[in-house]
Amino acid sequence: MSFFKRNTALVEPEAALPGRPTPGYTVPAENIVLHTPQTAPAPEGFEEVWFGTGCFWGTEEIFWQLPGVYTTAVGYAGGYSPNPTYEEVCTGGTGHTEAVRIVYDPTKTTFTDLLKVFWETHDPTQGMRQGNDLGSQYRSAIYYTTDAQRAEAERTRDLYAPVIKPLGYGDITTEIAPLGSHYYAEPYHQQYLFKNPNGYRCHSKTGAAFPG
Repeated sequence: MSFFKRNTALVEPEAALPGRPTPGYTVPAENIVLHTPQTAPAPEGFEEVWFGTGCFWGTEEIFWQLPGVYTTAVGYAGGYSPNPTYEEVCTGGTGHTEAVRIVYDPTKTTFTDLLKVFWETHDPTQGMRQGNDLGSQYRSAIYYTTDAQRAEAERTRDLYAPVIKPLGYGDITTEIAPLGSHYYAEPYHQQYLFKNPNGYRCHSKTGAAFPG
């Protein structure tokens, strides 16, 4: 999926692309796998987080299968340019990473359960890349929406780091930050691997189980 310029340094805000005041496309209202609203506000009592683990096609496929996940959608988070396009994000000039919106029911799953899958299904030590996908748009990230999520993201990071260190991996580089401005990706990216089962999946991971 890395078809464009490979920018391995995060762009400074003042150097980011200008973007645009409104998106140039309309995202479908429904997740076609889960048959739930994919861009509407989370239902009362549900929680939302955005995860970046590299190419968002495979990330979304992993999380839409989990118990307690109400809806998913792919998009761009952690950047500066308003309403970016996929092509712009792939240049590294917007500052965004490819990310997946996950809305979940905390009575049916826990944030820790989701984080276990997050840590185990990619390599969080690779900085501005994931496997053969190079660029700041593939960086590992957790964009939280509550203080409790932030604390648990940091706690589980600190639990996982000493597990992978003896296996020869470096420091965890995952960005853990509040969810700021974020944008949904173009319609063809949504539930991409459901529509294209033989599509690309990034298989970069450490192989280490999360403790507990």
